[in-house]
Amino acid sequence: MTVFRISPARALLAFAWLAGCLQSSGGAGLQGTAEHWFRAELDDVRKITVHDTGADPLPDYVLTDASGRIIGIDRIEPAGPDRFILSAGSDLDIRAVHYLSKRSSGERTRVRFDGWFRTLHSDKPLGANVGPGGETTTFALFAPRATGVRLHLYDRRDALPDEATGTVDLAMDTDGVWSAALPGNLHGTYYDFTVHGPDGPGNAFYGTRPVHISDPYARVNAGSLGKSRVWQETPSVTPLAGGPVAMADVVAYEVHVQDFTDLLPEGALSPGPFRAMATPGLVNARGEPVGLDHLARLGVNVVHLMPVQEYLHHPDQAWRARFAGDPVMQALGIAEENYQWGYRTTHAFAIENRYGDPRAEPGNEREAFRSLVNALHARGLAVIVDLVPNHTGENMDGRERLIHFNAIDKAYYYRTDDEVRHIGPFGNEVKTEDRPMVRRWLIEQCLALINDFGIDGFRIDLAGQIDQQTLVALREAVGPDILIYGEPWIAISDAYVRADPGLSWYKEDAPITFFQDEARDAFAGSPFQLSDKARDRGYAGGRSDLRPAVMQAIANAYPDEAASPDRGISYLDIHDNWALADRFATTGWNGLEGVDEARYRIAAGLLMTSAGPVVIHGGAEIMRSKGLAPLEEWNVAAPFGDIHFKGRDDTYNLRAPNRFAWETVGATPGDGAKADYAAMLAWWSGLVKFRLGPDGAAFRRRGPVLGDDIRWFLPEDEALLGYLADERVLVLVNVGDRPGRFRSLGLPAGDWLQLADGTRIDPEAGLGAPVDAARLETVDVPATSLSVWVRR
Repeated sequence: MTVFRISPARALLAFAWLAGCLQSSGGAGLQGTAEHWFRAELDDVRKITVHDTGADPLPDYVLTDASGRIIGIDRIEPAGPDRFILSAGSDLDIRAVHYLSKRSSGERTRVRFDGWFRTLHSDKPLGANVGPGGETTTFALFAPRATGVRLHLYDRRDALPDEATGTVDLAMDTDGVWSAALPGNLHGTYYDFTVHGPDGPGNAFYGTRPVHISDPYARVNAGSLGKSRVWQETPSVTPLAGGPVAMADVVAYEVHVQDFTDLLPEGALSPGPFRAMATPGLVNARGEPVGLDHLARLGVNVVHLMPVQEYLHHPDQAWRARFAGDPVMQALGIAEENYQWGYRTTHAFAIENRYGDPRAEPGNEREAFRSLVNALHARGLAVIVDLVPNHTGENMDGRERLIHFNAIDKAYYYRTDDEVRHIGPFGNEVKTEDRPMVRRWLIEQCLALINDFGIDGFRIDLAGQIDQQTLVALREAVGPDILIYGEPWIAISDAYVRADPGLSWYKEDAPITFFQDEARDAFAGSPFQLSDKARDRGYAGGRSDLRPAVMQAIANAYPDEAASPDRGISYLDIHDNWALADRFATTGWNGLEGVDEARYRIAAGLLMTSAGPVVIHGGAEIMRSKGLAPLEEWNVAAPFGDIHFKGRDDTYNLRAPNRFAWETVGATPGDGAKADYAAMLAWWSGLVKFRLGPDGAAFRRRGPVLGDDIRWFLPEDEALLGYLADERVLVLVNVGDRPGRFRSLGLPAGDWLQLADGTRIDPEAGLGAPVDAARLETVDVPATSLSVWVRR
């Protein structure tokens, strides 16, 4: 073993060099590149592990604390290629930030806590938990670098810190968990914490930032910025009728609770959005079923709820004071409250207050949500919840808040740079790798939603930013019957982590089912490119040259889906970006002025006759448009910071454009409507019924699509595409503006029943009498149409 010892004289030289280096560089940290890494980890009070691809034969490291004071290095031991172990000459303060520098190159890196942090784990219940029989209530918070944690109890949500009814100093165990067991059942009591610790880069402990924080494990929180509340669980869940839904059978319907319920008939919203969504028997002015009954009529088997965990809002009082008289904000429905889709979760174990009864205290939303899940289950609808575990609401819109993780320990919970600053395109990025307790936080929020509310699965926002091993652990923890799919794009922002093939992932090595954007682009075009109607709306929009791409999408014949077509989930549009009705608008890009319904139906038909699971953007069946949103982006100044609006491209904080226009259900041009909403709903519900019926099993595949599972019919005109699935379902597509003809089909003998002709669909009785296969040897198809036949 080679050991390098550092002399006192060399340490003095190093100090002089370091002072000049910091003066000239401003102390900027280096993250490293794919070719060069300089990374250090603190393992214990004496040991530091270094990964240094540019090390000299005799490494010239200098160890300092955050103030620049040099700390002696006793020895340096090689530990493998480009790796070294440093032994400090004296015990380090393991809670403090240190830096390692190189005299030869001028590089400096923060000594990260990863080596220590990856060894910390506890199974102790976190949050506030009432014990058996209500004899005790235990509070527990994981804060390994804290020197003290104090619990504050209150009898009301608006009490000031000095109005606490009691304060308790928690005790820390060897795993970094601070806890105290108090006598009695404290159900309903409000509480918060102060977390104390050393000053230093990235730290926000109470001594330097005197802020009370809420509990990241709270089951109930008074809004995103308020106090936590003790809540005893009394779950009562109706199991899903028919049992779990297999991924291959998924026809999911993505919906935002507030968008779905905003325009339901007057009176339905009085108990809050959750109750409104669960209310049967609602009809619009035409007598058409809306709300829950609309979902049942559409026939999907999975409801995918956009975020329902407690998420960030600017306080209503300040918001109204700024925008109440603003005519633009009023027209967009956002003058009274800071409307959001919810992709800024603040409390992963709590349910969004605003979806409960606004007249009641926080906590009622849990029963309201449970009632909604029970109502959906009773209709045979599985429920997926949209999770946002890759970032939190503590750092959004360019503002840092001390809600909990930032104050408990930014360096533990988040990916950070060498100056302990947040990294990531969304303000912060939760660090799941090398952090067993963050991985536990992600897994346990899923288990809580399953156990407390009967949730059947999860859609994970920007799942590509969650490390692969955490997703593998999540899949194992929740079991095979729980549905999981997510977004594979936007990778981990820490280049060091991203370079590790065991942590970073994409479609080819996805640990969960992923959104297949290539199918979307083939069917209906990318939502990121909208300028030319003839070029930017996919094959359904008339791009005949995309026929090979559509064939690949129909068969899910992507290399990353070779093992099974349910590795990817196909879709046409989703909450982000342009709604399908606006992309297929007849006037400009505003579906409120009319929709190219023939091409819109082709897009729907392609999706619903493709292999693998599918997800529908809620409202697509009634041509829901975001046309009320301006096209351009803009900023609005406010006392709490500028608010950015992205316009029609991303309506995440624009309420009116996202509402479900329930009065369009059943409307026709004869009623004065600018589109045939009744016919489009019939088309979508017919396609859904077909796909989930016995004939649709040809596309709900449980294994790879083999060469003879789909037979293609490819006339010279690329606007024509035919395919025969499992020798029993025939689909003929014409995206051209003229009628087309298919010849020499050679269908299997038997009677063939036409289910769809491009304008109508009847998945059971069909559109006429069955015909012999010989009569379908040549088939003429109308312009811009998608037809379906099945062999009976």
